[in-house]
Amino acid sequence: MKIKILFGIAFWTLLLLAGCNRDDISFDSPTQLLRFSTDTVFCDTVYNQMRSETYAVKVYNNEDKDILIPEIKLEGGINSPYKINVDGKVGTRFEKIALRRKDSLYVFVEIAPVANAPEAIAEDKVVFNTPAGEQKVTLFSVVQDAEYFIKTDTNPNIISENTTWTKDKVKVIFGDLTIAEGKSLTMEKGTKVYFRKNSGMNFAKNSGLTVNGTLGDEVIFRGDRSDTKYDTLPANWNGIKMQEGSLLKMNYARVFGGNVGLQLKKNTATINNSIFHTFQNAGIYGIHSNLTMNNVVMNNCGEADLAIAGSGTYNVNYSTLANYWNLNSSMSAVGIFASNTWENENGELESGLVTLNVKNSIIYGDTLDMLSLKNNPKGTTISAHFDYSLLKISADAGFTPLGSNIIKNEDPKFQNYFTQKMNLRVKTDSPARGKGFGTNNITATDIVGNPRTGSLTIGAYQ
Repeated sequence: MKIKILFGIAFWTLLLLAGCNRDDISFDSPTQLLRFSTDTVFCDTVYNQMRSETYAVKVYNNEDKDILIPEIKLEGGINSPYKINVDGKVGTRFEKIALRRKDSLYVFVEIAPVANAPEAIAEDKVVFNTPAGEQKVTLFSVVQDAEYFIKTDTNPNIISENTTWTKDKVKVIFGDLTIAEGKSLTMEKGTKVYFRKNSGMNFAKNSGLTVNGTLGDEVIFRGDRSDTKYDTLPANWNGIKMQEGSLLKMNYARVFGGNVGLQLKKNTATINNSIFHTFQNAGIYGIHSNLTMNNVVMNNCGEADLAIAGSGTYNVNYSTLANYWNLNSSMSAVGIFASNTWENENGELESGLVTLNVKNSIIYGDTLDMLSLKNNPKGTTISAHFDYSLLKISADAGFTPLGSNIIKNEDPKFQNYFTQKMNLRVKTDSPARGKGFGTNNITATDIVGNPRTGSLTIGAYQ
């Protein structure tokens, strides 16, 4: 019996020792160069004191043996704005990194510029030193100086004086930024306003927003994730809200990637030479408001490019309202939605006269009916007129558009309506060519500065 016990103890001891040593593998020095998933990592644009998203480089061991990489480090060392993560550890230099045969490991990269870092192109390299030779992976990003507006429990984030923003610093907004009642905010050409998730701007009663962009130096409103893929994704920020009596004058702006781009409520707005695209709900939502749009391009909005409710006068001239939304097929994705009623915060229906005047414009997209007019009996019938315009509308739309020289259901032949490379100019054989009539002091040139002379093309582009 004692012998059996001794044999049993010996057996389990040997088994335990063998189990403990299963990972005690002999690692050799590399004799071949490593292979990488990429030789350059392009990080998105970052702002002082903010981290980028994390990027990954995959490192492959093509050898038929387990190797030990002597050193992985950032060439810039501890002064680099980058940080790397190797085998679960964050730092700037690592030694003796094990990599099994025919296996791979990830090196994770992020950039976090310090406060007041100068605007620059930030470049560094991840260096891999092995007996087979030195190899490098380049890291590349753009650092921008930024000014932050952060709403907290102790900071309501209110601009309480007349203020002018310039392009010297990117404006990054956390939470809601409010412009106080009666105050104005002016944005000069090239100003960039970036919003964190669930953030937006609120303009209180009788306040004002003036956007003074220029061609080639537009004012930008977007989410703060500037990696290219976010250019075509909605719901990255909430939007701009204008309250009763506020005044909006916008020229050469690009507004994209949010929930509702611009919400008007009992106020007056003029928008010229601007682009709105990629919104979860609507590009522009007008409630009891007066809006004039010249040379405006809209596309890729889940419910509608332009949504109208309650009452107001809406003038659309030489504009292109395309809608090729494809992220959620259950959404209406129309060019213009108009209702003569609006349900207020108390659940009460407010109604009035909606006057919609569309001239020299294209309203076209994937949806069968790109116009949706909802006449509630409690409100005054919507007054809608369409002159010298190209419309997509079926016989089942529920109304017949009134106006002169209407082109129905002919493909305008856009150059490229996909938001990745959106170009809503029309081709030379487009039915929109030569069908425009008349200009004003704004529409004498198109959205990119081309003069409108001779044969006029309807839409935002001549």
